[in-house]
Formats: sequence, C-alpha cells, structure tokens
Amino acid sequence: MTVLVVGASGATGSKLVEQLLIQNYKVKVIVRSLEKLPNSWKTHDNLQIIVASVLELSNTEIREIVSDCSAVISCLGHNLTFKGIYGHPRKLVTDATIKLCNAIKSNNQKGLTKYVLMNTTGNRNRDLHEPISFAEKCVIGLLRLLLPPHIDNEKAADYLRTQIGQNDDFIEWVAVRPDSLINETNVSNYTIYASPTRSAIFNAGKVSRINVAHFMASLINDNNLWNKWKGQMPVIYSESH
Repeated sequence: MTVLVVGASGATGSKLVEQLLIQNYKVKVIVRSLEKLPNSWKTHDNLQIIVASVLELSNTEIREIVSDCSAVISCLGHNLTFKGIYGHPRKLVTDATIKLCNAIKSNNQKGLTKYVLMNTTGNRNRDLHEPISFAEKCVIGLLRLLLPPHIDNEKAADYLRTQIGQNDDFIEWVAVRPDSLINETNVSNYTIYASPTRSAIFNAGKVSRINVAHFMASLINDNNLWNKWKGQMPVIYSESH
C-alpha cells in the first residue's frame, strides 16, 4: 500500500511519516522544501519526495500523484508566524483537501481511498451534539474573527462531513482532533473519544505528536479501527496528561 502525506515536514507530519515507514508502507510526501527533512529520508527506498506546493500543482499532476495511493493523510497547518496566520493562502487546509479529494474522485478507480485529516478539538463535530458553554462560544467567535487558521480547520472538516459524507463511492474519511500538542520521544498510552471530554478552551488536555501520528498510521493499518472511526471526528488525549 502507498500512502501520500501532505504537511510531512511539520512537527506531527514528520512523526507520521516515520510511523508509516516503520510499518513498511511505501510513502509519498509533498513538501515545499527539502531543507527540514532528515537526511535518512532522502535515501529511503520506500519514500518518494515530491518538492512542490500542493496548491500550485496542476490537477493533472495531483491526479497522477494520488493514482496509486490507497490512503491520503493531511497534516497541513499554518505556520505560527504573522505571515503564516494572516497571509495567503488563507484556506490552505480546506483548498488542499478539496483538491486532493477531487483528484481521487476524478481517477475513478475501483476501491475506496482513505482520507485522514488532522484537525483540532477547537472545532466541533456538527454531526453530533457537542454542547459548549456561552463563554466558549464567545472565545470561538473571536477566534473565527481574529485567527483565519481556525476557520480553515472548520471548513476543511465541514467539506468532508457535508460534501464527501458517509456514502461516497471513492472516499472514506476520518478527521482526527488532537487537543494541545506536545513533543515526546516515544509512543505512550492514549485514549480516543467520539467527542471532547473536556473544554478545548478552558480545560484543554494534552497529546503528544507521536501519539497522534501513531493513531493516524494505525487507522491506515488496522481495518477494524478504521471501520470504527470512519466518517467521524475522533478526539485523542494522551493518558499521562
């Protein structure tokens, strides 16, 4: 099986690539630069590196890249700089998700492709009843006004929920919602829930990036796990936090 990872040079995306390689997958990555990549990646037999911006690739190029991929995972996010937060592209995650899904559909291949989106607990799953307090609604309203990446995350997940939906002929999806991300070296125990069990704004939990990567790789590897969470937006917390 070949897996495409976009956002592979990021802090979580790089952990995901390592997890997939450990499991002997063939991996393709699309990165804007080779600069941040480990040297070991550049000579790895199971890793193909495509240097490009996802949004600048033509539709034909994207279709060719995904044509042999059984799964596509997006770890895209906005850099935490003024330009990354307020500059263009404002809808990086959403536009990449739409472009990749359109490419999968246009190839018209038999069999379903798994699409995994890394999202955030700050985004509610509107298919479920996930009540939040008035104070949380106020804060999230401000985030929508002041931080374009928050709206981008919401719209990307909404595209999967409403446009791909639960019965697409070509794509099944999972939107993984980690809480506050931290760095740890090794995979540890973590717990998955259908909805947040604590306030993402006022009582956020923590989860290591390597645990998020492990869960996303496991979704690809374990069909029982995939069938449990497909079409949903599972929340992940590290048990030690």
